[in-house]
Amino acid sequence: MTWLSHSRETICICKALIILSHFSHEQVIVAIILGVKLGPNQELSKNYSISVVVVLSLFVLGFGWSWGPLGWTVPSEIFPLEIRSAGQSITVAVNLLFTFIIAQAFLSLLCSFRYGIFLFFAGWIAVMTIFVVLFLPETKGIPIEEMSFIWRKHWFWKRILPDDADRLSQDSGTELINLDAHEHGV
Repeated sequence: MTWLSHSRETICICKALIILSHFSHEQVIVAIILGVKLGPNQELSKNYSISVVVVLSLFVLGFGWSWGPLGWTVPSEIFPLEIRSAGQSITVAVNLLFTFIIAQAFLSLLCSFRYGIFLFFAGWIAVMTIFVVLFLPETKGIPIEEMSFIWRKHWFWKRILPDDADRLSQDSGTELINLDAHEHGV
C-alpha cells in the first residue's frame, strides 16, 4: 500500500505526528543541551555545537517534508473556482508577511526565550495539527468545481457558509424586491 492510496488528511496527520516526534525528541534535546550545557561564558563545546546543528538539520528536513509545503498546496486545493485567484493571492501575501515577521523576530525571541524558543515553535506545530484535524475537510478526489459543497458539509464551516437553498431564496427575494420597486416607479 502506498501513500497515494491514503487520504490527504491521513497523510497530513501522519506527517504531523512525525514532525511532532521530531519536536518532542529533537527539539527537547536541543532545549536541554542549550539549557544545561551552555556555560557561563555563553559558549557550547564543539561536540555539543555539532549535536545541535545535526538535530536542527533533522528538524528542517522533517519540516520540509511535512508542514513546509502545506502552506502552498492546501490553499491551491481548497478555494472554489470563483475565488481561487483572489484566495491564492491573499494566501501568498499572508505567507510572505508572516515569514518576514518570524525572520525579523527570531533573534529577539531567541535572546528572550533562549532554549525555550524550540518549545515555542513546537507549540505552534501542535496548534497547526489540531487545526488540520478539526477544521480542514478531506479533499482527495474532489473536483475543484465541487469544493464549495465540501465546505458547506463540514461540521464547523457549514455554520458560516450559506447553504445553496438559503442563497437561492436570498437571490429570489432580492429579485422580487427589485421587481416591486420597478413596478411602483421607485
